[in-house]
Amino acid sequence: MTQLNLPRRTLLATGGAALVTGAAGLRVPARAQGIAPTPSMRGGANNYRPGAPIVDRIGGGGFWMTGTVRRAGDGAPLAGQRIQIWAHTTEGHERDPQSHGATLSAADGTFRLEMPQIVPAFGQPHGHLAYDSDAFQTVFLRPVMASARDKTLQAHFVLQPA
Repeated sequence: MTQLNLPRRTLLATGGAALVTGAAGLRVPARAQGIAPTPSMRGGANNYRPGAPIVDRIGGGGFWMTGTVRRAGDGAPLAGQRIQIWAHTTEGHERDPQSHGATLSAADGTFRLEMPQIVPAFGQPHGHLAYDSDAFQTVFLRPVMASARDKTLQAHFVLQPA
């Protein structure tokens, strides 16, 4: 009779794997957990203006706000989604109407909007972005720039159906 000599570690790992996979074992295909929705950020809704107009550019430009819009779960890009953007810039405060504008996401889910250079407010250079239409749950973002000298800022939305 041949005797198997397995180290204790191997036995524990094998037993643990059997418990995790259950009776079906590895015959069940792996399933992705999906992409979680983006939570709203604290302070993101400060100075929000419902219905800000869709614009080609805010002010004189020179700074780019960019990002993506995807659906929670499968991560599919979402086209035509309205993203409002506002910030404290070289041309106005985040509470000023001329510092607000909106854009629509492209077919691949990307968006971009040119605006004046963002400057620090309350010690931090940051932007505000909102998705606030009816098809998905509202999300407010407040990304902070690494440096006040940066010329771009990205924000990514993963939206949960309403």
